[in-house]
Amino acid sequence: MIEAVVFDWGGTLSVWVEADLAEMWRLVARHLAPDREDEMCALLAAVEERAWQRSAEDHRSFTLHQLLTEASTELGLDVEAAVYEEASTHYLDAWTPHISHDPDAVAVLRALHDRGMAVGLLSNTHWPPEYHEHFLERDGLAPLIDARLYTSQLERTKPHPSVFKLVLDALGVTDPATAVFVGDRPYDDISGAKGAGLRAILRKGSTVPDHDVEPDAVIASLPELLPLVDSW
Repeated sequence: MIEAVVFDWGGTLSVWVEADLAEMWRLVARHLAPDREDEMCALLAAVEERAWQRSAEDHRSFTLHQLLTEASTELGLDVEAAVYEEASTHYLDAWTPHISHDPDAVAVLRALHDRGMAVGLLSNTHWPPEYHEHFLERDGLAPLIDARLYTSQLERTKPHPSVFKLVLDALGVTDPATAVFVGDRPYDDISGAKGAGLRAILRKGSTVPDHDVEPDAVIASLPELLPLVDSW
């Protein structure tokens, strides 16, 4: 019997976007060097990409503060001050106008609760938790997710088994075989969840590369999840 369903965020509950900080980098680049906006934006995005590549290799998390410190050192400019000055003058939605949640998300999360299942969220992210909480609250998802874990607050990232254990602990689930993880990344989400003992459902649709792992099921939309958990 399934006790809990845990979701990835980007590309699973939220609509997939190629770069979640693209608009912020654009605003900060304009703030730092308006005459070199495109060049500066590319440099900032490259620092972020390298940080993700390191994380993919060692599964260690990193924070936005660490990312901005690295960018400041590399560029010889106070990137962090520019970010927080932009934050004080621009609403978060203005940084990330492309962030939206799946239109079926609220109904599916409610349906899981109606079945007596706990609902969790586990996201690989360097964003501060309050950024995610802003969007979850805005779109009505926050009250429907019992435990929300962000790797910017944890030591490791998915697929490390420790982060899956942490979210199950937060949900009060002692047997990982009674939990399901839903995500769009074959390596981080599917192999990570299965390695930690959970069932794993791949949500297809993003441009994430394939990985040699067999999910327990594949869905193209969130409502397809419900008959699966019912059958299990």
